Formats: sequence, C-alpha cells, structure tokens
Amino acid sequence: MMMRPAAVILSALLPLAVLPFLSPAHAQTVVRIGTASPLSGPGAHLGKDIENGARMAIDELNAQALSIGGSKITWALSPEDDASDPKTGAAVAQKLVDARVAGVVGHLNSGTTVPASKIYAAAGVPQISPAATTPLYTRQGYKTALRVVANDALIGRTLAAYATASLKARRIAVIDDRTAFGQGLADEFSKAVRAGGAAAIVSRQFTNDKAHDFSAILTQIRAQKPDLVFYGGMDAVAGPMLKQMKALGIAARLVAGDGVCSEKLPELAGDALGEDRVFCAVAGGVSGPQEAGYEAFAERYRQRYGMPLQTYAPYAYDAVMVFAAAMRQAGSVDPARFLPALAALRHEGVTGSIAFDPQGDLRNAALTLYTYRKGKKIKLQVLRAGQAAAARAAS
Repeated sequence: MMMRPAAVILSALLPLAVLPFLSPAHAQTVVRIGTASPLSGPGAHLGKDIENGARMAIDELNAQALSIGGSKITWALSPEDDASDPKTGAAVAQKLVDARVAGVVGHLNSGTTVPASKIYAAAGVPQISPAATTPLYTRQGYKTALRVVANDALIGRTLAAYATASLKARRIAVIDDRTAFGQGLADEFSKAVRAGGAAAIVSRQFTNDKAHDFSAILTQIRAQKPDLVFYGGMDAVAGPMLKQMKALGIAARLVAGDGVCSEKLPELAGDALGEDRVFCAVAGGVSGPQEAGYEAFAERYRQRYGMPLQTYAPYAYDAVMVFAAAMRQAGSVDPARFLPALAALRHEGVTGSIAFDPQGDLRNAALTLYTYRKGKKIKLQVLRAGQAAAARAAS
C-alpha cells in the first residue's frame, strides 16, 4: 500500500475552509480578501469603484510573489453586492465569513456597514471601510472595525465652517435621505451651524435614497429664501435634485459630503450643475509630495478601466495593502494573529499616511473640498483634523 505524506493526510482530515490558513514550508496559500459594496442599483458606480481599487491592489500583490509565514501567497478577491441594503449587507457579510476571507474591504454605505460589522466582529474578521463615515461604526467597541476615511463628525463640522465662513451662508436649508449616512451627516452639519451662530437653519426636510421627485420639499424650501442648501445623501439623488432646484428658480448653492462628490455628478445634474454652485467634501485627501503618488494611481486606474476613478478606489486599494502589510508584519495570514499588527500599523498609502486610533478611526484624518466648473470636479483644499479645527475657530 502506498504511504501518503503526513501533510496530505492532515489536509484530508481538516475542513476545507481551514486549509487557506495552513502554512507548511514551501506551501502555496490562497488569501482571500472580500469586498462588499453596491454593484447594482443607483450606487453601483461607486460600489464598482471600490471593487476596482481593491482588484488593482490584489493584482499588484500577486505580481510581488510574496511569502508570509513560510508560504508563498496567492491573493484572490471575493467581491459581493450588498445593493446598499442593510439586510442584504448582513447576508453578504455572513457569506464572506463563511468563505473564510482573511479581511473585508467595505462597505460603502454607513447603513450597510454598521449591521455587517457585528457579523465580522463575531467571527473575528477584520473589516476596513473605504467609505463609511458614520461615527457609530467605530464606537461599537469592535476591534475588527476600522476605516481609512474621516468620519461624519469632522466632515459635518468642516462643511459647516466652510459654508458660513467662506461661502458666507446665512440662511441654510438642510435635506437628508434618511439613511444612516445622509441623516447622520446632515445632523452633524446642522449641529455645527447652530453652534457657530453665524447662520440659521431655516428649513429641515427629508427624502429617501431612491426618490426622483422633490417638488414638495423644494417648494417649501424656496419659500424660506435660503442662500445655501445642504444635502446629506448620494449623487444619484443630488443630480435630479439640482435639476429641480433650477426649474423652481432656487439659486442657492448646494453643499454636500462625499456621497455626492463623484465624477458622475455632472452627468446626473446636467446644466443644473452650474459653475461654483456645488461644493462637497471627500473624507480623505493628500497634498504636497503625496499628490504625485495619488495622481499616478489615478492614471493607472484610468488606463486599466478606461474611465476616471469615482471617489473610493484609492481608499479600497490602500485598505487591501494595509491588510497585506499587517500580515507580513505578523508573519501570518490568520486574522487572529495579524489583527493586533493591523491596529498598530503605520502605512504610507496612495491616500496618505494610515494609522488607526484605539477606536479604529484614522489618525490625523484629512478631507478634501471640491467644487465643479465646466462639468469637471475641481480640487479646492485639503484639510487635516487640526486645520479643520482652526477653520472652525476662524469662522
């Protein structure tokens, strides 16, 4: 009878799901990274942006032929569609856990990220969101929940200071889409406006993330004669809203967060976009010497996919690279072993310096202010947390 090697016998006795974490000498280990984002529905272009950025990182890691813990590593991506729906997001999270992914890059929406984070935490699977900004995400006490973007508290305060100090807004109407992201950001913005005392919130309205008709709420807002409208939500709603604002003769500027701040907004808003009429903030950003690396990534993205990146691809790319760096530092692809390294990591990414505070938020987080001119998104300024505080004080 032919004797089988001990490693083969061990493999036959263990469940298939455990095999990716075995590290015998000279073995080939497949490390799966999951992505979770909307690949269908109105937010699909933003969700695909996350998948694309993560895939670029996976391909670059495979080209490096890395070994970790004595095993040669093959990297694989497992993208899942959460459809921007909390229940679907939870189901996707469980699917990725069952597939034994080593880490998850996602989700896009705060409303899917929070319920999914509970499932990842229970399974001990690290999660890095490249997009979700609700403060609640990292305040649940889960060691597995991290993000590489600023949170709504910083974004809301900074946009409020910019609206009142730079745009000189004095009468502000606020609309949100009732999602965890949209309402949360609008609440932070409104709180900061009231605390600043330079402007008044003259109307607070809400819609939903699938709405197309805003005539009722915009008619009410028009009666209050605002000089600025703040919208908490995504570009798929902001575009049609801008068209209806123009049709109703509302000349107020629109200020919004990163869900609106996409390359697709000019297509969605058409000629209602205007010049220097829309101002938005992306929850991250680079300046100075780091800009060259970011622009090089953007060009690689454009060449590979034949289109410009939307918003989140570089953050998804960095999230994958952060996972890889933590694994190399720990000498293991087992989440239980590399999670402590992940929490203490310092990594230079295309989106800047990445390090996490004890809650899992990005230390010294940045945000970038943009406007639109001639149908193009134009960068205005990058602010870090300390600079944002100074801007608020100056207002």
